[in-house]
Amino acid sequence: MAVAVNESLQQLKQLDEKISAFSSILSLAGWDQKVMAPKKGRGTFAKSMGAVSTEVFKMSISPELGEALEELTKPEVYDTLDEKDQALVRDYNHNYKRSKSIPTDLFQEYSVLTGEANQAWEEARANNDFASYQPYLEKMVDFKRKFAEYFGYEDHPYDALMDAFEPGLKVKDIDPIFRDLRESSINLLERIQNSGTKMDRSFLEKHYDVDTQKEFLHNLLPKLCYDTEAGRLDATAHPFAQKVNIGDVRITTRYDEDNLSFALFSTIHEVGHALYEQGVREDLEGTGLNGGTSLGIHESQSRFLENMVGRTPEFWQAHYSDLQEAFPEQLKDVSREDFYHAVNSVQPSFIRVEADELTYNLHIMIRYEIEKGLIAGDIEVKDLPRVWNEKMVEYLGIVPDNDSVGVLQDVHWSFGAIGYFHTYSLGNLYSAQILNTIQKEIPDFYEQIAQGDLTQIREWLGEKIHQHGSIYQPSQLIEMVTGEKLNSDYLVNYLEEKYSKLYNL
Repeated sequence: MAVAVNESLQQLKQLDEKISAFSSILSLAGWDQKVMAPKKGRGTFAKSMGAVSTEVFKMSISPELGEALEELTKPEVYDTLDEKDQALVRDYNHNYKRSKSIPTDLFQEYSVLTGEANQAWEEARANNDFASYQPYLEKMVDFKRKFAEYFGYEDHPYDALMDAFEPGLKVKDIDPIFRDLRESSINLLERIQNSGTKMDRSFLEKHYDVDTQKEFLHNLLPKLCYDTEAGRLDATAHPFAQKVNIGDVRITTRYDEDNLSFALFSTIHEVGHALYEQGVREDLEGTGLNGGTSLGIHESQSRFLENMVGRTPEFWQAHYSDLQEAFPEQLKDVSREDFYHAVNSVQPSFIRVEADELTYNLHIMIRYEIEKGLIAGDIEVKDLPRVWNEKMVEYLGIVPDNDSVGVLQDVHWSFGAIGYFHTYSLGNLYSAQILNTIQKEIPDFYEQIAQGDLTQIREWLGEKIHQHGSIYQPSQLIEMVTGEKLNSDYLVNYLEEKYSKLYNL
């Protein structure tokens, strides 16, 4: 038996090493396609990437992998493995079972649809024409309903789809957490709107030279503890962080010469993602465990740095004079306090990615509830524009001018990412719970930020979260770090305290 176990484990690790190597190359190619590749070569480049991706997928459902997992998932075998090997078996088995559960011909049809639906979405959004996109989205939802049945679930079909992005978390876990957050956020928003306090943001929309923005942000990177010898910052249309390996984690941002805050906070956000990836311990390099454990935990790290560090008065106590020096004409008459108020102002908006820290979660809950209803069959695609607008009024008190800035604004559904949106709010929830714990363990947390020294904070996050890669499931990790399961209290209290001070409530 021991020989069979060793052979199976060796087989798994050899496949894992190969898949990880291919994935690293695909990651680099993906970055190049978005950032550097000339337009005329992108079509052929995409085909090449598709060919490599197909080979990776074949390896991930190969008979060899199936045989190894069959042996390694036997309880009497699995229990003898060390923590790292158990995590590797757990993740490969989870993905293998999901991939093998979908009939090949059905998955091929779905793959074709994602390409067609994405193009249909682009045209529909550009032309404000939901009707042209509707048949593609109806097919997509139908596929996802079928996939949920193939994947299997205990309580709600939406659980089967969410499991791809935040393993283990179910509707019955999220619903009460989101309900509390939704009710408190709507109440807080109403009080802010009735407060009579107005924040002046006009100075953020003056002309800000892009080269000067770049220089300021490149100088800021090491102060955020980003290892500039293990990554780089470039410009792109849609900011993202991309890991090639632990020693090569790249970030991008988008510069707007008429909006200072966009590049500023999107860069800090992406650095949060990058710190996670740069902080994974070296023995996980070249394995399937060398990245963040879930989208929600990953988002917690970017939101923590962006909001709970980067939007604090202490952060700007350390860095505002440098920003004023970079833009003396635009900011010479703007006090640090006024700047802090401006970058934390609350104003309901149609567009999710432009939303402030408070209303952002309400945008996510609209999408979460719609997706849950679609998969359960309680909402039909043809009714989406109406349902969307009704929820916008109920939660944010505004109605989109048209579907392009309403139900058509997000790309996610067009490529099948249904069950994804909730991870954004989970990131906010996790980050607030982590903030509560780190303040107990680093009592001078804010004083260190005010001094411009994030070293101990970075080390704490590295020790508690980053180094583990994806060894632990998100629910395990948050309980290990904070001593309790996820709940909404910490984010509710954080938002209440922050905005009560800002708006004199």
